[in-house]
Amino acid sequence: MKPLSIGRLAALAMLAGSLFVTASAAETVLTVVPPAPLRVLDPILSTAQIVRTHGFMVFDTLLGMDAKFHPQPQMADYAVSDDRMVYTLKLRDGLLWHDGTPVTAEDCVASLKRWGANDGAGRVMMEHVASIKATSDKELVITLSKPFGHVLELLAKPSPVPAFMMPKRLAETPAGQQIPEMIGSGPFKFLPKQFRAGDQAVYAKNTAYVPRAEPSSWTAGGKVVNVDKVVMKSMPDMQTTLNALQAGDVDFVEQVTIDLLPLLEGNPDIKIGTLVTLGSQITGQFNHRLPPFNNPKVRRAAVLALDQKQFLQTAIGDANYYQTCPSVYGCSVPMASEAGAEYLAGTPEERMAKAKAALKESGYDGTPVMIMQPSDYAILSTQPIVAAERLREAGFKVNVVPMDWGALQARKDSWAPVAEGGWNMFFTAWGVSGIWNPLVNPLIDGSGKDKVWAGWRTSPQVEALRAKYLVALDLESQKQIAKEIQQIAWDEGFYFNGGEYRSVSAWRSNIQGTNEGPLSLFWNIRK
Repeated sequence: MKPLSIGRLAALAMLAGSLFVTASAAETVLTVVPPAPLRVLDPILSTAQIVRTHGFMVFDTLLGMDAKFHPQPQMADYAVSDDRMVYTLKLRDGLLWHDGTPVTAEDCVASLKRWGANDGAGRVMMEHVASIKATSDKELVITLSKPFGHVLELLAKPSPVPAFMMPKRLAETPAGQQIPEMIGSGPFKFLPKQFRAGDQAVYAKNTAYVPRAEPSSWTAGGKVVNVDKVVMKSMPDMQTTLNALQAGDVDFVEQVTIDLLPLLEGNPDIKIGTLVTLGSQITGQFNHRLPPFNNPKVRRAAVLALDQKQFLQTAIGDANYYQTCPSVYGCSVPMASEAGAEYLAGTPEERMAKAKAALKESGYDGTPVMIMQPSDYAILSTQPIVAAERLREAGFKVNVVPMDWGALQARKDSWAPVAEGGWNMFFTAWGVSGIWNPLVNPLIDGSGKDKVWAGWRTSPQVEALRAKYLVALDLESQKQIAKEIQQIAWDEGFYFNGGEYRSVSAWRSNIQGTNEGPLSLFWNIRK
């Protein structure tokens, strides 16, 4: 890589500095470069990581999840009846919405209903709920209609769609529409006048927020804000981003591409670390509703053709930051197993030979595979190219269509024909915190319903096993069910598991109190 001159570095720094919000001398501003641009603001209608990060800035949850996967009180304390059929949640004192009005149980009831209509696991829970009622301004009661052992876990889960609370008037926004205001009760306030979609989002310290007294752990415990503002600034070019970090115009970069880490190593003004501790899984999603991937035999051929290690080496490079495994739940979580490992066995050449034979046997008719490529998302822009090469070698016809991440996010929800705005395949990364068991993992939802996450997989066998998981309360039974589901997911080509990687963040050395967690968290940080 050709080194930049000092003059060019200075020019870039001046340019980067001109893009950011100008702070008064009295303000402490944390400037963050996220891994993708923020365009959608409603955290209940999107599973994108950047939208979830935005959600945790503005909104709060009744329960939080600690680093041991244990639900903990957050907005509310809770009590559970002996038969585990009634859950009583009492709001803690001092909770206010950002518009100054008090948080009420009625607000939370409406918020839970909205979340339950949009989150896959939430919908499953609601099928077991007889009622959710406010019994006073500060108390709400969830009563089940049939046994369901995961209520607390779902209220606390940090991903993919957390159960964020919002005022009733916003929670009752018509289905499918984004809420018109970002009014939460979380530790930061969203500043709408400074928002530029795809470019910049600004958050101010919520001075009325009362943190819990317990130590912070993931999304549980005390959320203490020590800066006046956080500015999320999108910078698609990583070289420019790192130049701005080293010049002091940027404080924190959420995801650094691994091949550029040497530019930062040895710089005493920069710290590097893995803060999102569970890692992320690269996933190649098939559209099960459109040819050619509506044929499970064609999907299996594609799975055999693709190669975990090649994806990881191309996107990440350094083996210290990735690992291969067959687990659809993440490589190191309790539900992980070796089910389906046969699809990853052998050399790439041996698997390619199997893929060619499988594709020939499948009856594939030459229908082109349209792969969407997010050209502005560095960590995911290479996989479509690598996949296209492997699929073509196996005998597929492939078209790679570049687009920005926002366009991909919108298009993935369409099952129209490709010529009318649909798609056949795309790649994304799922944080392990959003896929770590059969209930929360949307990638193994076999219901085939319109509202499930993109791909629309259908498997009555998987749905029967997931129903068993809902009432299996001991860990060993849960593990066995998870293993059986994982094997079916591989056999039926639910999606391609492209392996797991750990994101590396970088920040200025004057930044203290960084948080480990299931996603980037900006409370407790000091500058």
